[in-house]
Amino acid sequence: MTLSDTGHATVLVTVACISALLIGCSARPDEAGSAEEPTPHVLTADIEAGIRGHIDARTREGGGYFPLRIKGSDHQLKLVKIHTEYLASLSTGEHFACVDLVDSKGDVYDVDFFMQGDPGGMVVTETIPHKVNGKPFYFWQQNEDKTWGRVPVDEASQKLMGVVVPRDEFEFRYRVFLPEISGQAKLWIPLPTSDAFQDVALKSIDAPGKHRVLDEEKHGNKILYWELGPKDGDRPLDIRYDVARLEKAAYADNSDDSLRYLAPERLVPQNDHFREVALKTVAGKETDLQRARALYDLVIDELKYAKAGEGWGQGDAVFACDARHGNCTDYHAYFIALARAVDIPARFAIGAAIPSSRDDGGVDGYHCWVEFYAEGKWWPVDISEADKYSALATYYFGHHPANRLEFSRGRDLEVKPGPSTGPINFLAYPILEVEGKQVKARIEFSFTRSG
Repeated sequence: MTLSDTGHATVLVTVACISALLIGCSARPDEAGSAEEPTPHVLTADIEAGIRGHIDARTREGGGYFPLRIKGSDHQLKLVKIHTEYLASLSTGEHFACVDLVDSKGDVYDVDFFMQGDPGGMVVTETIPHKVNGKPFYFWQQNEDKTWGRVPVDEASQKLMGVVVPRDEFEFRYRVFLPEISGQAKLWIPLPTSDAFQDVALKSIDAPGKHRVLDEEKHGNKILYWELGPKDGDRPLDIRYDVARLEKAAYADNSDDSLRYLAPERLVPQNDHFREVALKTVAGKETDLQRARALYDLVIDELKYAKAGEGWGQGDAVFACDARHGNCTDYHAYFIALARAVDIPARFAIGAAIPSSRDDGGVDGYHCWVEFYAEGKWWPVDISEADKYSALATYYFGHHPANRLEFSRGRDLEVKPGPSTGPINFLAYPILEVEGKQVKARIEFSFTRSG
């Protein structure tokens, strides 16, 4: 080996069910400590219909807005998304739903709903705001007796805020559910590789057809590639890795030319506005390390974590600057643009953040991060996580925790054969083209921690 991211007290739930829900929303803890099997005849579509009916009815009663009291203030909200991936039956007649609602200012609230009843007759029993713009109001911690208790944010440990140090080991499972394929298709998937901070062993690939490994030379990525046909449609693709990962701090890397990370990218351009903002922010700062910290703080101050509206999630620095919200890709694109504007090299990587508060279950999609170059070293930063957990803002300036898996590095990736749309913006989710047009394929990430 080369190694140098939930809630309440009356319903009985199994630990496995809680683990599934902890991915992005809270699950109902059980103070009694016993468990019942989920009701088998209730489908997720039934739960979705139940929560949608409740929200629609309350919205009509509220004159077009869903009314909710949060932290002593009355809010008028509109539905953004029902997280169908988190819908679940917790026990006989008890159900859970996680919903995103947005207010007129653009703040996005993650709200947990608990319902009772059978399909067609579900009634909401509890409505609990859990997060605002990705920042939790509280955490859930499992006790030794397997029950769950609420922990105030200011009392939460690093582990509850997503940090595992100094080392983590786990099996990572990358699943793709291919849709119906009507013609000739091509599929690209990132192939994680080992480096000084992660050791990745490919365990198995269970997939239709034969694959090839493509080399993306500019950033040193490897990509799994398939050519598929109609016979391969409606089939799953399952890849498993064994991963050992170390916490990353500032490190020297003489294998790469730092100056090439000053060059613009398609969605991280160079322009006068970025330079003006960056120069104003770093005025009076004597070193690149001080300048980078000032830019890091600026991004935290200016942006809020909100997956709302259109345009977020592309890593578009101009969008982030104008809209003042987005996800991790937008935070980090903005930082990179500002850093490069004052001649600080900065580079992008993307992968998955492995949940720290449990040892198996689902992983809530991709996560990305950044490194900048100063004082002869690369400094890891994670600005979106620092914004979610202000207590860790100092930690995330100079560290990435061990509970991660890097899929790929860089932007505007070029590979042969490549997608018909041109260079790949960034590569975390599969890219599937059917007859030259991109088609969405459902993905599912999960993990099992070793030991």
